[in-house]
Amino acid sequence: MSAPRLRTTPLPGIGVQYDLVTREQRHLSVVAHRDGSRTVGVYRADDPDSCAQSLRLTGAEAASLIDALMPSHHSPSLLYTSDLGLVAERIEIAGASRWNGRLLGDTRMRTETGASIVAVLRRAEAIPSPTPDFRLAGGDTLIVIGTREGVDAAAAILGRE
Repeated sequence: MSAPRLRTTPLPGIGVQYDLVTREQRHLSVVAHRDGSRTVGVYRADDPDSCAQSLRLTGAEAASLIDALMPSHHSPSLLYTSDLGLVAERIEIAGASRWNGRLLGDTRMRTETGASIVAVLRRAEAIPSPTPDFRLAGGDTLIVIGTREGVDAAAAILGRE
């Protein structure tokens, strides 16, 4: 069986559309919007050019769907595990978090857990290597790397359940 072919179409001012025809000859599409949201389209079996269902997802919803489709781990926010025993995980700062508006250095993350915050995702922007004077905001997603224990401790400090 050959690998499915994914056709990519740039949509100027909107984003990129990805089209896939499944083994059962069903046409699916995903429009990756510039704001991070996604629109998933499922086309009719009897007319592959006619969209039967369309679903708009936020960036966070799309990430959760990706995790559900690719369950290579038990944690929906786990990004990668290496043979070295390190994991990278997404941890979101809630709007009501005590860290909302505070400096990253105030968390004492590396000192307390040994885990490092290597990037912050804010809306459709990625901020790599944030410094201790970086101000956190509700809705930020922190990319944290460390041992499983360190990342779990970081999540506890940041208030994730």
